[in-house]
Amino acid sequence: MAIEIERKFLVVNDSWRNDVRKKFRIIQGYLNTSIERSVRVRIKGDKGYLTIKGESKSITRMEFEYEIPVKEAESLITLCDTPVIEKVRHEIFFEKHMWEIDEFAGENKGLIIAEIELKSEEQAYKKPKWLGREVSDNPDYYNLSLIKKPYSTWK
Repeated sequence: MAIEIERKFLVVNDSWRNDVRKKFRIIQGYLNTSIERSVRVRIKGDKGYLTIKGESKSITRMEFEYEIPVKEAESLITLCDTPVIEKVRHEIFFEKHMWEIDEFAGENKGLIIAEIELKSEEQAYKKPKWLGREVSDNPDYYNLSLIKKPYSTWK
């Protein structure tokens, strides 16, 4: 079984931009938006992916991801709920960990979230200076929620 253990944080300044190693444009949509299980289609750069995720238990959940032809991903995106998620993912290495910073566009423009994947919920890691409040347990910040209530509609 594939397990994802992930922490999410808001980003408080732009100092991270100088340390970006790679970046990718991402478009993703959802074929199923149930809390118990979601089915996501993603185009990341020039690759397509189909991902099934289980319900979050703390910061842990089942995750199964499969690469699919990008043309099929493009077709599947047309079947997804709208709005689709648009973002640029920036990859940064800090203190032996890879951080992914998602800079959202479209309906979620203005939202910037940093994520770190861990091997266990108790794994130690150092926090960069650009890291703000942790939002791992706030479902409003889940991509799945952002299609239902986009960041642009928040007060």
